[in-house]
Amino acid sequence: MSDCGCDKARQDLEEYLRNEVCKTEHSEIREHLENCPSCQDEALVATTLTEVIARACKESAPEELRDQVFARLRAVQAAQH
Repeated sequence: MSDCGCDKARQDLEEYLRNEVCKTEHSEIREHLENCPSCQDEALVATTLTEVIARACKESAPEELRDQVFARLRAVQAAQH
C-alpha cells in the first residue's frame, strides 16, 4: 500500500535538508515536496528549527556572566571536597 511518498519523504527529510541523500533520492524528495503541501509544512518547520538551533549555538554568554558561572562552579566543587 502506497501513501504517495509521504512516509519516504518524511523519513529522509533531515538527510535531505542537510544534502545527505543521493541525487536520485534528492530529486524524488524535492519533487514530492513541490507537490505535497503537508510535507512542505513539515519541511518548513524542520528548516526553521534547524536555523534557530544553529543561531543559538553561535551565541555565547557575555564574558562577565561566564566568569560568574565558572566562579560559582569552582566554589561548589571546592565545597564538595
